[in-house]
Amino acid sequence: MVLHQAAQHGELNSEFIGRHIGTSNKDIQFMLNTLGFDSMDAFIRKVIPAAILSDKPLELGHARSESDVLAQLREIAQQNQVVKSYIGMGYYNTHTPNVILRNLLENPAWYTAYTPYQPEISQGRLEALLNFQTMISDLTGMEIANASLLDEATAAAEAMTFCQRVSKSKSNVFFVSEDCFPQTIDVIKTRANPIGIDVVVGDHRTALKDLDCFGVLLQYPALNGEIHSYAATCEIAHAKNAMVVVAADLLALTLLTPPGEFGADVAIGTAQRFGVPLGFGGPHAAYFATKDTHKRQMPGRVVGVSIDSHGNPAYRLALQTREQHIRREKATSNVCTAQVLLANIAGMFAVYHGPEGIKAIAQRVHHLTATLVAGLQQLGYSIVNQRYFDTIEVVTEARTKVIHAVARGQEINLRVVDDATIGISLDETCNASDVEAIWAAFASNNQELPDFNAVAAKTVESIPTELQRTSAYLTHPVFHRHRSETQLLRYLRALADKDLALDRTMIPLGSCTMKLNATAEMIPVTWPEFGSIHPFAPAEQTQGYARLITELEQMLVACTGYDAVSLQPNAGSQGEYAGLMAIRAYHHSRGDTHRNICLIPSSAHGTNPATAHMVGMQVVVVQCDQSGNVDLADLTAKAEQHSANLAALMITYPSTHGVFESAIKEICAVIHDHGGQVYIDGANMNAMVGLCQPGKFGGDVSHLNLHKTFCIPHGGGGPGVGPIGVKSHLAPFLPGHHLLDNQTAPVCAAPWGSASILPISWTYIKLMGQEGLKQASQVAILNANYIAKRLSAHFPILYAGPGGIVAHECIVDLRPLKDETGVTVDDVAKRLMDFGFHAPTMSFPVPGTLMIEPTESEDRGELDRFCDAMIAIRAEIADVASGKISSEDSPLRHAPHTAMTLTAEWTHAYSREQAVFPVASLKNGSKYWPPVGRVDNVYGDRNVVCTCPPMSDYE
Repeated sequence: MVLHQAAQHGELNSEFIGRHIGTSNKDIQFMLNTLGFDSMDAFIRKVIPAAILSDKPLELGHARSESDVLAQLREIAQQNQVVKSYIGMGYYNTHTPNVILRNLLENPAWYTAYTPYQPEISQGRLEALLNFQTMISDLTGMEIANASLLDEATAAAEAMTFCQRVSKSKSNVFFVSEDCFPQTIDVIKTRANPIGIDVVVGDHRTALKDLDCFGVLLQYPALNGEIHSYAATCEIAHAKNAMVVVAADLLALTLLTPPGEFGADVAIGTAQRFGVPLGFGGPHAAYFATKDTHKRQMPGRVVGVSIDSHGNPAYRLALQTREQHIRREKATSNVCTAQVLLANIAGMFAVYHGPEGIKAIAQRVHHLTATLVAGLQQLGYSIVNQRYFDTIEVVTEARTKVIHAVARGQEINLRVVDDATIGISLDETCNASDVEAIWAAFASNNQELPDFNAVAAKTVESIPTELQRTSAYLTHPVFHRHRSETQLLRYLRALADKDLALDRTMIPLGSCTMKLNATAEMIPVTWPEFGSIHPFAPAEQTQGYARLITELEQMLVACTGYDAVSLQPNAGSQGEYAGLMAIRAYHHSRGDTHRNICLIPSSAHGTNPATAHMVGMQVVVVQCDQSGNVDLADLTAKAEQHSANLAALMITYPSTHGVFESAIKEICAVIHDHGGQVYIDGANMNAMVGLCQPGKFGGDVSHLNLHKTFCIPHGGGGPGVGPIGVKSHLAPFLPGHHLLDNQTAPVCAAPWGSASILPISWTYIKLMGQEGLKQASQVAILNANYIAKRLSAHFPILYAGPGGIVAHECIVDLRPLKDETGVTVDDVAKRLMDFGFHAPTMSFPVPGTLMIEPTESEDRGELDRFCDAMIAIRAEIADVASGKISSEDSPLRHAPHTAMTLTAEWTHAYSREQAVFPVASLKNGSKYWPPVGRVDNVYGDRNVVCTCPPMSDYE
């Protein structure tokens, strides 16, 4: 079989496959020969069990050229209508400063970075996230904030369960104000139902007096734009031992009293309007802020300040980072990522504008709104809410339909409230002509329009004195230094230069599939036809998105062998949740409400048991055998033991140990025989596309990580997309939305989740075609086995299938070396930084190991460079073992070595050259210098600082 054949056939008109797959045909054959195979087909038949291997081509068509695919996508995009939307409801037009657009959002140094688990080589994005956290804490008046959540609705749902954990109330009732956004209320109900929380929706001014509850959610400003004074509400709630959550608009908080100052316990919301495009609903960065005393219960990721091995300040992920892998079903949340790229955009928006700039934007929006109100009143309309920031509701009665029709004709979207009321939300992009256009839509025939300048000059703003903000915010110097584009440009470059991202080096993380995010795939994301669409725009304006979504769903059906796909889940964790919720709903529809046992192998991702717990299932662990496979006997015994109550099995395939388990069909059959459903975690789908299909060999549902297998970049820890594929019997239970025909429970705020990045995966599949996708899987498996082969002479490879073959990742076992020498997995990971590499996945799924996944995008030269680095490190370990050098004074223990260490007094037994140039190839000018030494995690957890430290700390 000749690889890249699609690129060689003129009629297929594509060179992209050969650009995406890094290894040449010559090197592929070399690697096959190294492994003892003469062809790719023979090799793959050794890797994948014959019972599930498919020889049938995917029904996706042939690969196409970049120009052809982008032309077709442009045609699709133009079917969307970019109009002015004044719908609001948590989504607003915004200006993304061009310096941020080009140098952050469109910059691979930022969007190809991985989650900052290795802080020493992530200082740039960690600093940016600390800016975001500081911004959120300042604006909300809270003491601590996380590094973002997925969207406002899921942040509210996380706040609900947070309150249940922290509150001293014994109630199971969570009260939600009817003034909250409807999509938020819907997601809260989704989350509450399986865990026995009773959601009560009502008027906060009256319903709370006689209601026993553990938490309260309020909207600030309210859905209709009203600015309520919530201080008394907070007092009533606290008297009941209930906690108060306030969903607050960040821009409004520059003018309004922040939640932390009137008694709220938690503030949540979205940072979308700080420079992040609408994108038909996402991705956007939500925020979560609370009091310092609750920091260890807070969901999501938190960036903290610690010190490095030289005593200098250094950033790191703090507190409960990756806690699902430790606490599993006892975790506070299944969220294992954030919306880092979007949070960094929002944080940089604040850095660029500063407090006075953001306040000026807010004042301008509010003044325009007040002018709009005055003009509407002059036209004879009354306003529902008398106190507002940027949103009003107008009583329109019999003229409602006419006004909507006239507005649509003028390419204006207004919010549909009811048959007698229209909602309007203004934003930073609005100007005088926009206000005049709205007046024109409301004016009756021959009615004279107000004079904008005259009305604006007399406008009285509506924020009452007692609710006006008096406290300072964004006082840290970082929010005052970068006013010019030159300054911000250099700041963004300086931060990016501190980090290792995929644009600089291979990132060999197992189960995380850090592969090429091709430029052609990224280009459409910032087209206005995708970026400037409101998620609740009328369907006739979003036909391009409808076509894109339908086609991508069909492509994923073809790849997976399932019958239907939902693109709503906006992260892998939400995909897991949606998948188990579909299983739960299916059982309940059959009257099997008692089925609540979820079998999960001991090797599973920590999110699996956390998710099962979130849908009200009880986790029963299934053991693995010595080869890393699910112990079929133990599985069978536990399935029989829990047969009457068995709901599901959650299993990752290929396994978390990096092996294609030969008994997978038998495993699925056991579960089905006992009435359960099989959830196949799609984290490792990059080894299966075009080779085998989970929907064909026994899966009932899988989530897919589009930010892994299907090329959406990781963005420093987000965004992601985690759609689910299901067999036909589960299709009726896919997540719905109040704006869709499918009214089943939604899992996130927008109908199609992070819609604006779906063009990435659509483009990737079109560019690769059925041949390219299959070849990508083949080469991903080949590359992993080539690395395993080269390293096997130096390190134990922990798990393998028949003949010593692994799947698309391999696990290097460092535990025997630690026992012999004291050298730890941390030492090896940090020493790799001196070679210019990001470490593989550390201590997962087995403590003391490194899990390596090279992907198909890396060429043989890069694979060899990584292997050479690992082999050189093994030689340094051998020096420790022989007594030539102690582990405490080895380059391993003192890694990573910064440039500053070279200027200090040198007291080590090894040379400066060995420290920073461990292989000669690093002397060619491409040397990466870690900006800090090894970060002290213990110090960081004992001295928790999660906002920008004062400048005196750097002196």
